[in-house]
Amino acid sequence: MLNRLIDAALRNRILVLAAIGLLIGAGIFSLLELPVDAFPDLTNNQVTVVTACPGMPPTEVEQLVSFPMETSLMGLPRVTEARSISKFGLSKITVVFDDTVSPYFARQLVNERLQEVRGRIPAGLEPGLGPNATPFGEVYQFTIEGDKVPLDEKKAFLDWVIRPLLRTVPGIVEMETWGGRTRQYEIEVRPDALERYGLSLSDVEKAVASSNENFGGGFIEFAGEQHTIVGTGRVKKPKDLESIVITSRVGTPVLVRDVASLRIGAAQRQGATLHDGRGESVSAMAIMLKGENSRDVIDRVKRRLDTVKMPEGTRIVPFYDQSEVINRTIATVRRNLAEAGLLVMAVLLLFLGNVRAALLVASVIPLSLLAGFIGMKWFGVTANLMSLGAVDFGMIVDGAVVMMENAVARLGTRSDDEDVNSVIRSAAHEVARPIVFAVAIIIAVYMPIFFLEGLEGRMFRPMAVTVVSALAGSLALALFGMPVLASYALRRGVKPHNDHGWFEYVRAFYRRLLLIALRFRILTVVIGVLIAVVALGSVHFLGTEFMPRLEEGSILITTKKLPGISLTDSVTLSIEMEKALLTLPEVSGIVSKIGRPDLATDQMGIFEGDVYVLLHPQEQWKAANKEDLIAKMRLALQAVPGVGYNFTQPMAMRLDETISGIKADVAVKVFGEDAAVLDTLAMKAFRILERVPGATDAQMEVASGVAELHIEPDRAALARYGLHIDDVRQMVESAVGGRPVSELIEGQRRFAIVVRLPESYRERPESLEQVRLQAPGGERVLLGQVARIRTARGPEVVSRENGMRRIVVQCNVQGRDLGGFADEARRRVAEEVQLPPGYFIDWGGQFENKERA
Repeated sequence: MLNRLIDAALRNRILVLAAIGLLIGAGIFSLLELPVDAFPDLTNNQVTVVTACPGMPPTEVEQLVSFPMETSLMGLPRVTEARSISKFGLSKITVVFDDTVSPYFARQLVNERLQEVRGRIPAGLEPGLGPNATPFGEVYQFTIEGDKVPLDEKKAFLDWVIRPLLRTVPGIVEMETWGGRTRQYEIEVRPDALERYGLSLSDVEKAVASSNENFGGGFIEFAGEQHTIVGTGRVKKPKDLESIVITSRVGTPVLVRDVASLRIGAAQRQGATLHDGRGESVSAMAIMLKGENSRDVIDRVKRRLDTVKMPEGTRIVPFYDQSEVINRTIATVRRNLAEAGLLVMAVLLLFLGNVRAALLVASVIPLSLLAGFIGMKWFGVTANLMSLGAVDFGMIVDGAVVMMENAVARLGTRSDDEDVNSVIRSAAHEVARPIVFAVAIIIAVYMPIFFLEGLEGRMFRPMAVTVVSALAGSLALALFGMPVLASYALRRGVKPHNDHGWFEYVRAFYRRLLLIALRFRILTVVIGVLIAVVALGSVHFLGTEFMPRLEEGSILITTKKLPGISLTDSVTLSIEMEKALLTLPEVSGIVSKIGRPDLATDQMGIFEGDVYVLLHPQEQWKAANKEDLIAKMRLALQAVPGVGYNFTQPMAMRLDETISGIKADVAVKVFGEDAAVLDTLAMKAFRILERVPGATDAQMEVASGVAELHIEPDRAALARYGLHIDDVRQMVESAVGGRPVSELIEGQRRFAIVVRLPESYRERPESLEQVRLQAPGGERVLLGQVARIRTARGPEVVSRENGMRRIVVQCNVQGRDLGGFADEARRRVAEEVQLPPGYFIDWGGQFENKERA
């Protein structure tokens, strides 16, 4: 069969050349269309559900929002895992589906289930799906710098000019903004003035809301034209708010200015951005749609930003550009491929002894790569370090070398009356079957990779697709392309191969070794077996890792401060950290992000932060390597007490966090129901883990210790005044929290209008007792008369996984292999932690992926 196919190729040489031309065209087209990334998409098939829960503490978020939604979403078909994070004002649920489910179908399933579960969560809460992006989708981040423009003006420009503009960039699915203060107009009501006019806070809210609306009345026909009726009742400038009429007393209108003062304030925030130890700034992050080409999208973002006219004295300063990582990675792959190709060509020239034959064999390398690109395009594989870095030119040219070497050898001994094409045909017939078997065996080695599951499957499958596609192309070229090309390039024959020279010494040496091995066959076999036994035995002493870390060229430090810290103090500590790091000569700049962005798609609390450390080129470092630099950073940060650190890289951190919800190499996950018992067990595991040799950056998830102010209504006291729990709720939410009642529109910008009490009523717990409620009978009742106000401690976060509460203890590993560390840690924890009934421990992080692989 093979011989007939080879004969057909030699009879139809023009068709074979046309097929090679088609391969070149299709390969170049596929190459140009391939998305380019640093790493393949390793994310499991997941959908996130984010719900903003204003004013709700973590335990209430868990009970009323996360738990009912999580249990409902776990019942969806092909769900493999569901986990949730409940924090102050935020619920985030991650639903992981089987990889066989289409990502868009998974989002549709979750969205349909959310419509059903809305009735089981508090009214007014709107759960929404997170961006359809991968952990590597955070492709471009920047700050707005400039000392001449106030922070709130930068924030407004970022929110209302830059963010909408970048959201229209093809391939961008979302823009997140950090830092600054969101402007709002606050109507601060004076309680004594309300009492004087017999008004309540709700009267002011209703008056403002009802006096800031446009209206219409259809149209009328007049003078041959249709005139649309437009009523302009909206407030045009902030001062107009003070002229809104609340009521009338003895024929005299009571205006807002009579009972309140207007001021420009800021909405409560749960995040901040800092830059180079100089104080607060504002930042933005572009999130790329899943499946897009990173370099193309980043280039579009940059071009769009170039069109923005910035306020005078401000500029955009990028601090994270993923295209730099991608370009470095692709440059490394390109350089390695070029060097390997040149080396193979040099070897071919030396050993084949014929320049034309060597060039023909070398042509298989780019042609096989083009076949690989076609396979990558067909199977949806991106061009990255894993898919391209595994290409072995030695394997690719094996078949072509055998085919061409045999053809050259036969042509070198042919007689003058023998036809060149006949000799090439005979030579091809002789080696066709061995070539097929050899390449088929190599392909068979890669076939099990296609059946890997989970993260390891997503990581290594692109490599298998590329290599198998390239090998298939090289096999076709060796069997059919080489004979045809040889029939043209070697049609005048070749000179007889000269075995004299340096190669003859190599052959003679090999011949002597072969004779010795054949003479002492038993000894040769024994030596071979001993070498195999020693090699296999040494495997036990080798360290194990899941995968090597991609060098991203930057450092990300994730930080944790004391639970319950205020945003002001968190900012102060972060500024001290930045100043300490900037003393190192290797550091060129620092950007710190604290807490979560305005859209609340990130679950970080204000006691957590990400510190982006920008570095000078490595040739300018005084540190010997990155590990030495991290050690110097740890030493510098010892000057800032009360902060825990975890050193990683931006893409590596997001990958770990997205796949398992954990930002470290090894994690102990303690499961159970009682928070106090979980806290005790987790603390024991933490003390064990930090003592294991190799442990670094050990951290424990905060389960308690956050200050809370509990307002507990006295139902009997409320009944005496005819008040309800809802009266207390509305007063606390509006007067203390500040509830938006309307909006002030300034061009394209919209700013909330909030009615609340003065700052003096919100300074201390005792101040809240003086807040007045209006009883149905007109009486003024102090909040302290109908409710008990006390301080307490609660959790910063409540984590759940597959329907059960959990606390995570995590650490990184330094100075030893991950597998050995994890084995020792598991043994120690199992021996020293006694679990009560209903509680269990699971392990996660990078170690979990290594175990499964």
